[in-house]
Formats: sequence, C-alpha cells, structure tokens
Amino acid sequence: MSERLTSLLGAFFTMVGSISMSLYTPAMPVIAHAFGTTDASVKLTLTFYFAGFALSQLVTGPASDAVGRRPAAAVFMAVYLAGSLMAIFAPSVGWLMAARLVQGIGASVGTTVSRAIVRDQFTGEQSSRIMNMIGIMLAIGPGLAPTLGGLILQVSSWQSIFLVMAGMGLVAIGMSLFMMRETTVADISKASPGPLLKSYGRLLTSAPVMSASLTVGFSVGALYMLATILPFVLIDEAGLTPTQFGLGMLAQTGSYFVGSVAFRYSLKLVPAGKLVVPGLVMILIGAVLSWLLLSFLSVSYLTVMVPVGFYAFGIAFVMPHMTTAALMPFPRIAGTAAAMLGFVQMGSGVLGGAIAAWIGQPVLSLHLLLPAMGILSAAFYVWHLRALKAFINSADPA
Repeated sequence: MSERLTSLLGAFFTMVGSISMSLYTPAMPVIAHAFGTTDASVKLTLTFYFAGFALSQLVTGPASDAVGRRPAAAVFMAVYLAGSLMAIFAPSVGWLMAARLVQGIGASVGTTVSRAIVRDQFTGEQSSRIMNMIGIMLAIGPGLAPTLGGLILQVSSWQSIFLVMAGMGLVAIGMSLFMMRETTVADISKASPGPLLKSYGRLLTSAPVMSASLTVGFSVGALYMLATILPFVLIDEAGLTPTQFGLGMLAQTGSYFVGSVAFRYSLKLVPAGKLVVPGLVMILIGAVLSWLLLSFLSVSYLTVMVPVGFYAFGIAFVMPHMTTAALMPFPRIAGTAAAMLGFVQMGSGVLGGAIAAWIGQPVLSLHLLLPAMGILSAAFYVWHLRALKAFINSADPA
C-alpha cells in the first residue's frame, strides 16, 4: 500500500480505540442518574474498557501475525461493533460494564494492526512520518472525544454516543475488507502457545524493545491516566459544566496537534531520533509545572491544562521515533511487537488510573501522577540509549 493509504488506515483504526475511550465521559453523570447508580460504578465502565483494550492487544497482535492483518482487523472490529450495540441497549450499569469490556477487546486491534502494517512496509523516516499521523489520532482521541461527546449530549441522549461508536465500527470493517491490502504472510503456527511464548520472551528480554516501549508507554499512558481523572478535577473541583469540560479538552488536543505539525516540519531538517530529547524536555516542563501550580495555586482550568498542554506537545515529538524503535528489531513478529508496545502503553495508563482510584482524591492524584510519569518516561529513554548502543555493538543484531 502507498504511504498515504497506510497512514489513512492506520490513523482511522487507531482513532476508533482512542475516541471510544472517552467519548462518553461527559455523559457519566447522566448515565449514573439514568441507572440509579453511583459515580464510582460508572467510572468502572472506563476501567473495563481499559482492561479489555490492554489485555486483548496481547492476542490481537499475534492473531494478525497468524491469520493476516486484514482478517484480524475485520473480525475484531466486528467484536467492537457488537460491544457498541450492547451499550446502546444496556438495561443496567452491569451490562454497560460488559459492553465496554467487549468494546475494548475489539478496538485493541486498531492499535496493533496499524503499527504492524507500517512495520511490514516502511522503515526510517517514512515509518516515522506515518507513526506521526497514527500518533496524532492515538493521542488527540482522548482530548477530542469529550468535546464531541458533550456536543452529542446537548442534542440527544447518552445512547446516541454509543450509536456513533457503532457507526465507526461499521466503517472500520468496511475499510478492512475493501481498502486494506494484506501486508504479511500469514503463519498460523505463530498462534501456537510454544512459538507465541517464545516470541514474547524474545521481546521481554530485548532491552532496546522494552526501553523504547516504556518510554512511549509512560509518556502516552499519562494521557490515558488523565482521561480517568480530568472529568472529576475540572467538573467537580474547577466548576466546569460537562459541555465546557468537553470544549476545554481541546487545549490538550490542540497542543498535541501543534506539536505534531512542528514535528513533521522538523523532519525536513532533523532526523526523527534527534527530536526525542526536545520532546522529553517539554514533557518534563509540563510535569514540573503541574507539580508547582497545584502546590501553590488553587485548582482552575489554567492551573490544570497549561501543564497538560506542554506535556501533550512533547509527546508529539517522542512517539513517532520511539514507536519505530520498539518495532524495528523483530520484523517477522511485527504484530506481536506492536501488541507488546500497545500493552505497555495502555497498561501504564491503567496503572495510573488504578493508583488514582486508590488515592481517591482526583486533584492529589493529578498532582502526583503526571510528574511521576513524565520523569519515568525520561528515565526509560536514558536506558534506551544505553541499550541501543549495546545492541548496535552486538554480534547478533536480532
């Protein structure tokens, strides 16, 4: 496939999962009232989505190696569509939790397949350009989705939000069947327990892969952590309405988009690898600002979102090259490598959300977790540089 078509497919498949994560967050209070349940129960629907998305990536990646990218994408997007329909007709919050779990399982294929089809066809700067586009959708989804969800909620019911998700599922299935071309040679043996465990063992023991995955994981994972915290910080503490919250999240989306455009222009002058450090500097600025502003000023839209804006801008510089770096060493199991990367990325967000739930105070969680995840991302990049040097000097490059 051409670079443009690969970018289009990869961006849309990724968008399905990232937007579905938080499209309905402005409707959480409405859903709680409709089912006569607590806010905590409705928050669990987000946790179920995270869990399904994170864990099933470990299956969807190897499945795409075993049966091919196209069949895997079509089948799992059909699972996502089924979960969306379950949510529309959910009679209780328990059913909604189950629906969100099914949605997460299906949507996870978008992240793994989109990265795998890039690794199957492209390397170097071409790969970084496409990963830049995919990264835009992966990172701006959690920021743009609440805006769209808030607007939908103004004119219709909360079920309509899940109807929009069902529509995205149908489009994704159609693109899988009629626009996507197969980019790998299917090998069903890769789905056998022995070879599968061996593949994951190779990835887990590869310092370049794991250090790159953790660098991406703890930078982008912070956005997933924020998706579980910000609705309650900005609505309950800063006093925004659900619609204002949705529109206010455009600051995160806009910062990442501006960073992505800046990255794309910078690629004409500087290799992608040399743009990682400036990105990490911006992430650390956001991390330090978040700690300082919440330490010495009252909670407001600006004290929360200005640091998030710096953080999101930096991610746009870090993600493309580090994603390529995580997939580079093992081209024959690109789907499995993409699954590992996605699991680490989403898993860090789940971990952050779980710690936030354990802390129980959204503002304190934000105060502690955003700086911590930024510092960890920078630390893992230092490890990556050392691991990459050792890898290059190794006699066995694979």
